[in-house]
Formats: sequence, C-alpha cells, structure tokens
Amino acid sequence: MLSVVIVGGLHADARKAAVGQLLADVPGSVALHHDLATAAAGTVVRTIRDTTGILSAGETPLVNDCACCALREDLVPELRRLDAAGTLRLAVVELWDSVEPKAMAEVVAAGGLTVTGVITAVDPALVLPCLGNGDDLAERGLAAAATDQRTVADTFARQLEYAPVLAVLDSPEADEEDRELLAQLHPTARQVPIGSGSQTDPAGTRYPVRHSAHSPLVRAALAGFDVESAAAAQHPACALLPAEADAHGVSTLVWHRRRPFHPERLYEALEDITCAAARSRGRFWLADKPDVLLHWDAAGGALCVESAGPWLASLPDAAWDMVPPVRRAAAAMDWHPEHGDCCQHLVFTSPGLDRDGLERLLESCLLTDAEYSAGRDAWKRLPPAFDTLLEV
Repeated sequence: MLSVVIVGGLHADARKAAVGQLLADVPGSVALHHDLATAAAGTVVRTIRDTTGILSAGETPLVNDCACCALREDLVPELRRLDAAGTLRLAVVELWDSVEPKAMAEVVAAGGLTVTGVITAVDPALVLPCLGNGDDLAERGLAAAATDQRTVADTFARQLEYAPVLAVLDSPEADEEDRELLAQLHPTARQVPIGSGSQTDPAGTRYPVRHSAHSPLVRAALAGFDVESAAAAQHPACALLPAEADAHGVSTLVWHRRRPFHPERLYEALEDITCAAARSRGRFWLADKPDVLLHWDAAGGALCVESAGPWLASLPDAAWDMVPPVRRAAAAMDWHPEHGDCCQHLVFTSPGLDRDGLERLLESCLLTDAEYSAGRDAWKRLPPAFDTLLEV
C-alpha cells in the first residue's frame, strides 16, 4: 500500500528542501504538487516528479472559483492512480504555500489512503516575521480563493501547530531566540533538522548530499498519523497548549482563572491584549454568555474569536455520551466543583513578553467580587459587547 506524507509550510525553501530530501532518501518515491499561483487564470497546475525531474504535468480547472477545492478534487484520484500502479513506496504531497495541512490530511484519509506523516517545514529565522505579518494572503498573492480572508500570520500559526513533525532548516540567519520561539510555540513537536546546502535536482529542488533510508526525516514521514487525534489536539476545548517557559529572551505565559470576563472591559482591552504577544490562543469564558466555550486565536496583531459550542458543564448528563472521549477526559482533568470545565485558559508566547503587565491587564477584565457575587442571572444582563465580533 502506498504511504502518503504531507509536507507544507509558507517557508518555500525549507519545504522544497524537505521534499527533496525525502525523494532522495526513499527509493520509489514521488512528489505531487499543485501550483495554485495560476488560479487567477482559471486552472491549477499539477506536477509529479522524482529525483530525476518532472514525470508528468497537467491542469485541473477551478471548482467553485476555489483553488483549494480544485486541489481536493484532483489530489485523491491522482494518489489512487499511483497506489493502483503498485510500483511506488511513498507519495510526498507538497502543499502550495498557503494551503493548510489539516484540510488536506483529512481529505486524503477520507479518500481511503494511508497518511503516514504530516510535516511542516520551517526556517527558524522566518518564524517571528511570519507571526508578526498581519497582511491578508490576497495582498501577497497567496489567497486560495477569491473569498480567502486569512492572513499570513494566522495561516502560518495553524500550519506550524497542526503538524506533529517540524522539518527545521539549518538557517545561518537563525539565532537562539528564533529557535527558542519555535520550541515554545510547539513544544510537543518532533523537530528534524534538514540541511540547506547541497545539490539541486533537475526540477530545481535542493536536497542534502548525504542520503539515508533510515534518516530521522524518513522515520518521521513513515511513523504513522491519526487524523482524528490531530483534530482533537487543535480543538480549543482539549488542545495541547504550550506550558510555562522562559529562555533566551522568549516567554510563554499560561493564564488560568476560574472567574468569567466582564464583556465590556475585555472588549475594550482586546487590542492591548492581542498585541502583547506574537502568538496567543486558548479558550475563554464571558459572563454574559456563561454557557458558551469561546475560542481565542491571535497572531500578527489580529484576533479571531468564535464559539466552540457549549461547555460540558452546561450540557445535561444524557448529552455527555455524544461528546468525544478525548474532550471528556480533558474536562475531567480540569474539573472545578462549582464551575465544571468553565474557565479562562489562555497562552501567550513572544520574545520580550511583559508578563507582569499582561497579567495585570487580564486580571482587570475579570468580574469584580461584587459582580461575581451577583450570580449568573445578573451576568447575562451585562452589555453583550462581543455580539458583533461573534456575529450573533
């Protein structure tokens, strides 16, 4: 059976180096790539190559004016065709710059194929510039559809945090702070170094001179991948968020409280809180919406807030059987006798983080003792400052 590994990331040089190394290290491997840069002309260009160069090329039309939709429609049939040939060991799906690996891993797995690895390739020197880049993808020519409203920062953050393996380019421009930032942003990831210097194959892809079928990158690519577990690890109710850390000028603050936010005070402080760190994420609790688990996702000075459904404490007992076991387990580990799983759990990571100032600002947004004592009925009557943001 054909193994499929997905390699993505906005850092094109690092991504191409990782793909080139896999092709060189695994006999009987090919790389599939859909170039979405031609989407404005109405087509997506697909190439299949090995270390000797391009084996085939073709075009697929846009679907619903969406380049990613065209990719989804074309990718699985091509992988099935390669699998049916029975001559290949590994198919490396090299994603286009702004395509996120989560969607593609789920598409491939739903197509009955075996995803054995998901890798995001990273240049450590570019991590902070990407996280600080609030430009729309469309402004950079990286949008995957006319309606694509993502930014460089939030796209990069999701690419980075979804993959269990990071292929880290040996970048001479990267310093200790860059590498520490990468480690704190995704502390559970397996980091595999890839070389920057070496040969170039006929397709123009660089790959290291030293090859090994047992290299760390190959082992990571073939280690196995669980799509459902990966999705659960990103869900705000049970995400594996970074832990407290402070090294080489980079800090991670984990802020956990059992009292809801006052909606107006939090809304007024959003800009200062969002801009306090290069990356922040987690779940939070608003007093006027005490039953709703809210997702906090900020990068590049921009914040996305959305409902992630009810807190488990708000559900009747009979509904718990419908909740995934991983979420029930996460809630049980953090259960409060009065509030259940309702809480503030936000994580902020950044070089030069003002931890004390940020904590004071966050504390000032919580309900006061008097507001808290008034009870839930009073909380629900507080001004609904987030309704517009949440499009309620």
